[in-house]
Amino acid sequence: MFMLFNAFPDPPKFVQLNLGYRVTDRDVVSLEAITWTYDRPLGIPWGPSFDDKRENYPGSVRSVGVGVAYQRFLWRGAYAAAHALPQLQQYRDPAGREIQKGFQLFTTLRAGYHVPMFRKRFFIEPSIAMTAWPINTNVPDSFAARDRKWSEYFLAAPGLHFGMRF
Repeated sequence: MFMLFNAFPDPPKFVQLNLGYRVTDRDVVSLEAITWTYDRPLGIPWGPSFDDKRENYPGSVRSVGVGVAYQRFLWRGAYAAAHALPQLQQYRDPAGREIQKGFQLFTTLRAGYHVPMFRKRFFIEPSIAMTAWPINTNVPDSFAARDRKWSEYFLAAPGLHFGMRF
């Protein structure tokens, strides 16, 4: 769903591709490649500060990573999933010049529902997630000062994955 925001002004420049394999009827393992750019701390909760431009970094962060996910179907279409995404971080100043590189481990716990469509060839999966980044190294001081105001996790992140079965 986040990729759809690329069509709006001031896009997140977010791209994600997942390739999954159904090991059993209830278990799926996936590789996920993700790249995105963001300009504010990830831990800002929903509320007045969420879209407040005064909370933005003095520049932006470009992240690129390939991670793994495990999805377990619990009952009918309901599922739970865990994701681990190691990312290389490129910190940029307001002019877009790289000022530093770092590393982040971005993790996600997700609960959702799998909705098959069109003879089960396609599907959508609305979900809700908790994300956390327990490892975040080599962050420039000016970015870290903004991060310290907020948590190292985000609760209630909505998700909407869609895909096709082969």
